[in-house]
Order: sequence, then structure tokens, then C-alpha cells
Amino acid sequence: MSHTIFVTVYLVVMGLLIVGVDVLFLREHFWLRLGVNVGIVAVFALAYLLLLRDAFK
Repeated sequence: MSHTIFVTVYLVVMGLLIVGVDVLFLREHFWLRLGVNVGIVAVFALAYLLLLRDAFK
């Protein structure tokens, strides 16, 4: 699997997780939803930078 395909799948999974959490749990809570979304993106970015960036070298 090439690096570009992996990153694309990684971003799609992150997007689906964000949308799923928004729709299922946080529909009426704007600030909490924003905070959770930022947290999800931060966790995915940290996981990519620390664990997955060097997987294709």
C-alpha cells in the first residue's frame, strides 16, 4: 500500500469518526462538540507523527 493511499484512508477514517461522534452524541452541544473534534484531530495527528510517519520509509 502506498503512502498516499494510506494517508487518504487515515483521513477518511478520522472524518467518519468525527461525523459519527457528532451525530450520535454531541448534536446539541456546540462547544463540547468543537472541543471533542479538536481532540480527535490532535490524537490522530499525534499518532501519525509518532507512530506511522516512518512506516513507509
